[in-house]
Amino acid sequence: MIVVMKGKSSEEDIKRVKSKIETMGFSAHISKGSERTVVGVVGSVDKDKLKSDPVAFLKTDNAVDRVYAVSKPYKLAARESQRENTIVNVKGIEVGGDNFTIIAGPCSVESREQMMTTAKGVKQCSAKMLRGGAFKPRTSPYTFQGMGEDGLKLMKEASEATNMPIVTEVMNPKDLDVVLKYADVLQIGARNVQNFSLLRLVGQTDKPILLKRGMSTTIQEFLMSAEYVMSEGNADVILCERGIRTFETATRSTLDISAIPVLKKETHLPILIDPSHAAGVKDYVPALSKAAVAAGADGLLIEVHYKPEIAVSDAAQQLNIEEFCELSKDIKKLAEVVGKKI
Repeated sequence: MIVVMKGKSSEEDIKRVKSKIETMGFSAHISKGSERTVVGVVGSVDKDKLKSDPVAFLKTDNAVDRVYAVSKPYKLAARESQRENTIVNVKGIEVGGDNFTIIAGPCSVESREQMMTTAKGVKQCSAKMLRGGAFKPRTSPYTFQGMGEDGLKLMKEASEATNMPIVTEVMNPKDLDVVLKYADVLQIGARNVQNFSLLRLVGQTDKPILLKRGMSTTIQEFLMSAEYVMSEGNADVILCERGIRTFETATRSTLDISAIPVLKKETHLPILIDPSHAAGVKDYVPALSKAAVAAGADGLLIEVHYKPEIAVSDAAQQLNIEEFCELSKDIKKLAEVVGKKI
């Protein structure tokens, strides 16, 4: 059930409605938009124990505009619960709405020279945020697993030098506290998209969450994962399509470009595309990036390395700085065509 407050509702009005919801045995999750506040009513209560119909009861409050049931299992993430698109603010950078946001950086943090050179390079070519992995989820336990906190420190130094917020992955609940010290956006990777304990934990933080779709995750399952985060009080969720597993082996994964219009219909949350992991081959990254812009994505997450040939992880899919700059020029032109601003 969703309660839409009137446009001029005060904090006192919102608290009163929240109290009424909790009195009936439900949980109330508040989402404040630019024009009005939406309250999600979550939970199940024995109807025989209710003294009155919840919808009728809440409608009697003068501050309530309307009350309606949400048919989707994901209540807070559903487009039904919020008509306007969510815009996630990351240190003054807006993700979603009419904005097109490019996040760029290497797969793994490897050295100070690598991070400083790459960060400065992508900054000059329209990147708004810096990505990099300090804790790496790898298929083989014998490959490079990341530099840990030392890597985060290098990212922080590069971030401060370029004034770009940090996007980095948290894999393990025990690493959350240390990642929170450095990260501006917490990334939940494809392998952890249904790690519900981790999703609940990051949902209790005040950091925006970049949630990647799993390799075999349906769109409904993807949105239910977002719901786990949002149900803990964190409404700043950014979705990221990064390719799904199919029978095709020409690319690492198959980029589900149709996920963009489907998600735009199903949810108000912003959607980014990661063409690097979808392709696994840098030659295909430009075409997939342009397709994402044309299909209506809100941004891109692109892997860039100052010397891809020496990268310790995913060397084949990382653009060099010159290639990224050429691509960013085309992305900017396309974004303007579809009504987005970089």
